[in-house]
Amino acid sequence: MPIGRTHHVIFDCPDPLALATFYSRLLGQEITYRDEDFAVVSVSDRASGLAFQRAPDHRPPTWPDPALPQQLHLDVMVEDIEAARAAVLRLGATELPGPNVFADPAGHPFCLIPRPHWAPPIPRD
Repeated sequence: MPIGRTHHVIFDCPDPLALATFYSRLLGQEITYRDEDFAVVSVSDRASGLAFQRAPDHRPPTWPDPALPQQLHLDVMVEDIEAARAAVLRLGATELPGPNVFADPAGHPFCLIPRPHWAPPIPRD
C-alpha cells in the first residue's frame, strides 16, 4: 500500500520564474503556478510537475565534482500527514527541521504535503 504519491520535484534556484520559463520552453508545458519564491511547470494546474523554489544563497551543482552535489527534493502528497509521518519514520526516514520535512535513509530531503483538492484520492488497503 502506498503512503503517498509524487506531487512535485523541487529544484532550488536563485530565480524561480527564470528557471520555470526555461523548463516550460524545454518541455513544452505551461507555468501553472508562480509567486515571488516558487513556480511550477506542468501539463495542467491539476497535475504534478517540476517546481522551482527560491534559494537566495544558491550555489549551482559542480557535476561531476561532488563538492556541490545535485540539489532537489521530492514533495510527496498524502491523505493524512500524521499517519504518513508515522509510516515514513517506520520506513527509516528521520525528521528534519521545518514542517513535515524528512530525510530518506541516505539523507535526501523530502516533504509530506496534504493531497491537493485536484488530485485523485490515494488508494488505501
